[in-house]
Amino acid sequence: MHQRYKPSRRSLLAVLAATAACVALPVQADTYPSKPIRVVVPFAAGGNTDIVARLIGRDLQKALGQPVVVENRPGASGNIGADIVAKSAPDGYTFLMGTVGTNAINASFYRKMPYDTTKDFTAVAMVASVPNILVVNPAVPAKNVKELTQFVKSENGKATFASSGAGSSIHLSGELYKVMTGTQMVHVPYKGSALAVTDLMGGQVQIMFDNAPTSLPFVKSGKLKALAVTGTQRMSALPNVPTMEEAGLPGFVTGSWFGLFAPAGTPREIVSKVSDAVMAAMRRPEFREQLANAGAEPDPKPAAEFHTFALAEKARWEKVVKAAGVSVNE
Repeated sequence: MHQRYKPSRRSLLAVLAATAACVALPVQADTYPSKPIRVVVPFAAGGNTDIVARLIGRDLQKALGQPVVVENRPGASGNIGADIVAKSAPDGYTFLMGTVGTNAINASFYRKMPYDTTKDFTAVAMVASVPNILVVNPAVPAKNVKELTQFVKSENGKATFASSGAGSSIHLSGELYKVMTGTQMVHVPYKGSALAVTDLMGGQVQIMFDNAPTSLPFVKSGKLKALAVTGTQRMSALPNVPTMEEAGLPGFVTGSWFGLFAPAGTPREIVSKVSDAVMAAMRRPEFREQLANAGAEPDPKPAAEFHTFALAEKARWEKVVKAAGVSVNE
């Protein structure tokens, strides 16, 4: 008869130690990253989200020692790209460059969502915030907001305003303007700001409340007219352009923000490592200057603070969506 093999205590301890090491390996920050990192931008290339993602991506690549690949996956006001990340493996190799739309507004704007804004993501780090700029095609006969409102009323509902997608802060800024001025306009959504601005300059649409990074270069070159900004104060890049409040619409404050999110369940050690790398980049004067030149305000928030901020934004924009009376039954 064969004798039954009885492993020694030493061999059992060795097996247990090896098993524990294999289990712990995926969450050890000191071994991360060991391959390229993907940052999904849920809007088209050349738009505001894309600009910020590529700026921070370059710094993360230097800090983490691995290539950072920006992948544009536009559609459904950012829901397509965001959903890809929500359903990705929580291993620290896929991130979302989230926005006020994908991680705050869409939850109340869309009656059916492919992902849960709160449960399916882990906040990593906020990078920047931007006000919107009210810009018009140069052919629009208005030099200020009051004249624009007169023009829109004279068009009897035929005036057009563009956005980067239904439910974006750009879209809802236009809806809020309609509510506050008692006007009607036709909303023309695009798959990103860059495409919308191109048609705005070409005259296919007339008006847009665009995030600053995309429109600012064209305002400076004279291809677009800036009538107001939607922040609480004037932009340093456009000191002569009034706020919407200064232009006669008190309480009109809107804008967007951009930050990295990981799939829920991503190890805390990895989240902390990436968050720390973003915060380090934000402390560099050169990086802050690059953001400012693009029309974005550096707005660093580490993981825990960003999580709290995103939840508050979700609640705030839910009220705006209800006031505007707009939603999508998808």
